Amino acid sequence: MTGATPLMVVDGAGVVVRWSRRAREIWLRSDSDAVGRAALAMVAPDTGGSGNGNSDARDSDTDDSGGGTESRSGPLVIHDVDGNPVDLRVQVVPLSDGAVAWGVFEADNGAAPRGTRTAVFDILRANTHEAFFVLDSALRVLSLNAAACALCGIEADKALDRPVADVCRPSRPEEFEGVLRGVLADGTSVTDHVVRLDPLAGSSPERFAKVSAFPLNSARGAVVSMTEVTESMRTKRRLDALGSVRERVGRSLDVVATCQELVDALVPGFADIAVVEVVDAVVRGEDPPLSPLGRDVPLRRAAFRYGGTAPMAQAHPVGDVRAVPSPTPYSQVLNDLKPRAVALDGGTPWLDADPERARAIRASRARLLLTAPLALRGSVLGLLSLYRERPHDAFDENDLAVAHELATHTALSLENARRYTREHAIAAALQRHLLPPEPPSRTAIEFAQLHIPADAGAGTWYDAFALPGARTALAIGEVSGSGIDAATAMGQLRTVIHSLAALDLEPDELLARLNDAVVRLAHERAALPPGDPLHQQPLRASCVYAVHDPLHGVCVMAAAGHPAPVVAHPGGVVHVPEIPTGPLLGNRAGPPFATASVPMRDGSVLALRSTSFPATGSPDGDRSNPLREALTRLDRPLRDVRDDILYRLRDTSGHHDVLLLLARTRAFPPDQVATWALDSVPTAAAAARHHARERLGLWRVSEETAFATELIVSELVTNAVRYGAPPIRLRLIKDSTLTCEVSDAGGAAPRLRHARTVDEGGRGLFICSQMSHNWGIRYSAQGKTIWTEQTLP
Repeated sequence: MTGATPLMVVDGAGVVVRWSRRAREIWLRSDSDAVGRAALAMVAPDTGGSGNGNSDARDSDTDDSGGGTESRSGPLVIHDVDGNPVDLRVQVVPLSDGAVAWGVFEADNGAAPRGTRTAVFDILRANTHEAFFVLDSALRVLSLNAAACALCGIEADKALDRPVADVCRPSRPEEFEGVLRGVLADGTSVTDHVVRLDPLAGSSPERFAKVSAFPLNSARGAVVSMTEVTESMRTKRRLDALGSVRERVGRSLDVVATCQELVDALVPGFADIAVVEVVDAVVRGEDPPLSPLGRDVPLRRAAFRYGGTAPMAQAHPVGDVRAVPSPTPYSQVLNDLKPRAVALDGGTPWLDADPERARAIRASRARLLLTAPLALRGSVLGLLSLYRERPHDAFDENDLAVAHELATHTALSLENARRYTREHAIAAALQRHLLPPEPPSRTAIEFAQLHIPADAGAGTWYDAFALPGARTALAIGEVSGSGIDAATAMGQLRTVIHSLAALDLEPDELLARLNDAVVRLAHERAALPPGDPLHQQPLRASCVYAVHDPLHGVCVMAAAGHPAPVVAHPGGVVHVPEIPTGPLLGNRAGPPFATASVPMRDGSVLALRSTSFPATGSPDGDRSNPLREALTRLDRPLRDVRDDILYRLRDTSGHHDVLLLLARTRAFPPDQVATWALDSVPTAAAAARHHARERLGLWRVSEETAFATELIVSELVTNAVRYGAPPIRLRLIKDSTLTCEVSDAGGAAPRLRHARTVDEGGRGLFICSQMSHNWGIRYSAQGKTIWTEQTLP
C-alpha cells in the first residue's frame, strides 16, 4: 500500500468513522460531512456493468463474520463527486485496533490510473509556490499545501475543515467570502482579486494577496490559489501617488488651488487624511521665509481631505491662520526640512502641545502620521501632513522617500503659483493706478462705473474726460494678454488717447492715429530679443471712442474691434446702435474707421462695456440679459442701475476684466450758453466785445475774467475777419470753465507766433494763450473753430 493512512475507516455497519485528506479531495467532502454517514452512499462503487454496486462491494469486502484479519482486495470503479467513474484499486484490510472497523486503502500497483483530480492536486501541492486550497461547497478547507500554511501562519491539521476566511483572515471577510460564493454559484472563475489580510503578528504590517478561484464539480467545491503581493501593492501605491501628484498638482497657478490638488491626489489612495498648511505670506505672493521657521510665523490651513469612515474632524477649519505649536513633529520638520513618520497613540507626549490637533486625531482614529516640508532651496513654503487610520499600515522608509519627492514637486508648483500671484498683484496694482478714478459728474453728464478685475490682471481700461465746448469724451478698450505687460500697454494707449483728444480729432480720426501708435508698439515688441517672452506675444487692442455733445444732443462714436455701446432711452427703449466696427488696433492693412451719430435725449444712458461683458441679447428684448433688463428702468439713481446690473451677473470669473461705464446724459442749461452771428466786417470785433461784456455781466463773471475774455474775443474775431471766411460765429459757454469759441468757414490753420519787438502784428494767439489756461483748434466739414478755456473762481 502507498501508506499507512487509509482513505477512510468504516465500522461493521459500513458507517464512516474516519475520513482522510485524500478522501476529501476525491469526493470533496469534509470530515463533518463524511463521518457518521454510510460509505457506500457517498462513494457509490460500481463493478463495471452489473449496476449492483452493493453486491460488488460486498464481494470485494471481507465476509460478515467480523473480526477477521484477512486482507481482501479487488477492482472497484467508484464515482467521484460529479458522478464520473474513477478506476481505482482499493484494498480492504481489517484494522488491528478493533474487529468492527475496516480500512479502505488505495492500491499501490500501477494497473489502474489514479483519479485525475487527485493526481492534479498532488502535482499542485508538490510543485506550486502559491498558497493552494481545496474548498467544499460551504467554503471549508478540505486540503492545503505548505505555502498556504506559511501564508496563513497555521498548521495544516488546524486549518482542515475550517472556513477559509478563518484560516486566511482577510480584513473584510464578508467581501472575501462573497467573491468565493459567487464562484460556486455562477461557476465562473475569478483571477487576480486583491484582498487585504490581517497581520500575522500583532505588530507586523498588514499584507495583500492576489486570489484566484476556480469552480470544481458543478460548483460543489472550489480550488483557491493565493499569492502574497504586499510589497508590489505598496510599490504600486507609491507609484500611483507619485503619478497622481505629477498629473494633477500644478495645473492651477493659484496657491490654495494647488494645495487642494495635492490632497485630492493623495486621498484615499496613499493616505486616509491629508492636510496642507502654507505660510500665509506665500498665499499673498510674498517671498517665503528661510528655514528654520520662526515660531511666530503664521501658516494658513489651505486644504484638507478626509477619506475615512469615522466622523470627519478637523483641528482647525480651512482658511484658519495660526503658528505651528512647538515642540512637535510639525515644528521639527519645518526646522530641519526632513520628513518624519511617527505613530499616534494615547501616550504620545507632544500632543499636549496642540490640544485641538490631538482632539481631531483621536476623533478621526488616525494612528500613523507622516509629515513632510514643502520647501525649496532652503525656503519654507508650507507643510504636508498625511494620516492613516489602520495601525498596521505603517509608513516605511520608501514612503518617506516618496513623500519627499511629491512634496518637492508640490513646492515647485507652489513657487510658480506664488510668483504668478505676486505678478498678478503687481499687475493689478499697476492697472489700478493707471485707471482713472470714477469720473466726476458734469453739468450735462453723470457717470457710474463697474469694474470686476480678472484673476490674472488684465489690460482693460476705461476713460472719461472733458473736452472744450461742454463736450465729454468716453473711451473703453482692452489690450490682448494679461499681467504686467498688458497693464503697461494699457497705460500707454490711454496716454495716447488723451494726447490725441487734445487735438480735437473726430472719433474715427483718433482711432486711426491710435492704430498707428499700436502698430509702432507692436514693432518694438517684435524687435525684442527672441528669448524675451514678450517677443512672442502679438500686441492687439480693441477700443470704442465716443464724444458726447450736449449742445447738439448727439453722441458721435467709432469702434475698433470692440462691442458697440448700449443706448437706453427713458421709457424702456434699449438698443445697440449700428456702428461700423473697424479692425482691431495694431492691424496695418485694416479698412478705415467710420463714425456713427446717435441722438441722446435728456435722461438717456450710454453703456460702454468690455468684451467679456455678457452680450445684450436679441434686439427684440432678451429679458434674461442683466444689462438689458436693468437699463429698462431708468427712473432711479444711476448708481442703483449699476448695482442692479452687478447683482444680476452670474459668473464673472475669468482671465479678462468685467468693465462697464454708464453715462447718463442731461440737457445743457440754455441760459448757460450764448451764440452770436457776426458780420465779416472790421467792426465785428467791437460788436463781439459788446456781446461778451453784456453776457458776462448777466453771468456775474468777475471783472478780471471778463476783461480777459473781451481781449480774447477781440483777437479771435479779428483773425477770423482777416484770415477766415464767413459766416463767423461767436459762442460763450459757462460750465465749470468759461469757453470762448469763434468759428468761420475758412480752412487755413492759424499758428502761434512769437512776434519781435518792432512787429505790428502776430501777437493775437500768443495773447489768447497767455490769458487762458487752454486753447485749441477744432475742424469740421463747415470750417474750423478756435477755442479758449478760462478757469472760473
